Amino acid sequence: MIFGFMGALMVAVILWDAFETVLVPRRIGRRVRLTRYFYLIGWALWRALASRVRRTSPRESLLGFFGPLSLIVLLTCWAAGLIAAFAMLQYAVASAAERAQASVFHLLYMSGQTFFTLGYGDATPLSHMGRLFAVLEAGMGFGFLGTVIGYLPTQYAGFAQRELEISLMDSRAGSPPTAAEFARRVPRELDRSHRDEIFRDWERWSAQLLETHISYPQLAYYRSQHTNQSWLSMLTVILDSSALILASPEGKQDVRARRSFAMARHALVDISQIFVTSYTPVAHDRLPPESFAVLRDVLAASGRIGPEDAEFGARLARYRLLYEPYAQALAARLLYTLPDWVPAKGARDNWMGGAWDRILGSKCAALGSDIEHF
Repeated sequence: MIFGFMGALMVAVILWDAFETVLVPRRIGRRVRLTRYFYLIGWALWRALASRVRRTSPRESLLGFFGPLSLIVLLTCWAAGLIAAFAMLQYAVASAAERAQASVFHLLYMSGQTFFTLGYGDATPLSHMGRLFAVLEAGMGFGFLGTVIGYLPTQYAGFAQRELEISLMDSRAGSPPTAAEFARRVPRELDRSHRDEIFRDWERWSAQLLETHISYPQLAYYRSQHTNQSWLSMLTVILDSSALILASPEGKQDVRARRSFAMARHALVDISQIFVTSYTPVAHDRLPPESFAVLRDVLAASGRIGPEDAEFGARLARYRLLYEPYAQALAARLLYTLPDWVPAKGARDNWMGGAWDRILGSKCAALGSDIEHF
């Protein structure tokens, strides 16, 4: 009797957990979940392993394996749990003679071939209830595999949708992207409709990020193609750039920048609540005085602020307080590096580097000397 109860409980728990993870397109507030504990333990172990790698590129490559690998392991755990659960149910309804002949391996083998609908026929239940459970398990296994096949394209469609705007940021704000570089490349004198189009794209991208990463939080573990880019860096630069516009004298009239800031902050706050449950003080200041001086020079050159605007720093600090603690906490949790406000000296866009540049030698150097950032 105890085996039957345990088997039925395992089937119910696993199916409900898979239902919430795969099919429910919203955030699950309940803390006691198999998938949640799986990712808490799995990420803690993987994070500790990756932290031992000192070089950036190999560490990012190792971290990039966690997202796809964890999904495969999670699906395997679900399938193994269901097979073990139905083996318990078969043992519970078996007769005394069947129990005497059946071994643990035999029950697991019979349950496994039923779940994957192999149908060899060399191991079959004899009781009526056993046959009923076999039919249920076969149908459940067929539905489980079909759901998984439909689930994977949804995951990767969300990932591809996310990475598109990250790639576009390369020419707009540098690699890694920074708010100062965006302000320099997109000056105020630029056609206002073009700048509004950028903020409109950012607002829509932030909304899509919120929808996909709330529905499928494991997407947050998927890393971008380049080590100096990430979805969190993209989201932070959107907030930085929007905050610059809103803190400037013209900020009150810029509706697009305000909407972009609001949507990006909404996405950042909601996603961070999934991974970080308690507030931690900001580890360091992303905008030290020397960087702020450079930022002011860039904004002054673009005509956004004047030398007499002494309140700009205070206004910008108020906007930064609305999102930087969340970004810092999420970056520490997921081992992402947040971008600075101003680009490092000698920083070069990803598109300006190529595998053949050294071979081409002087020709690339001659061409590169005349190429300017967009």
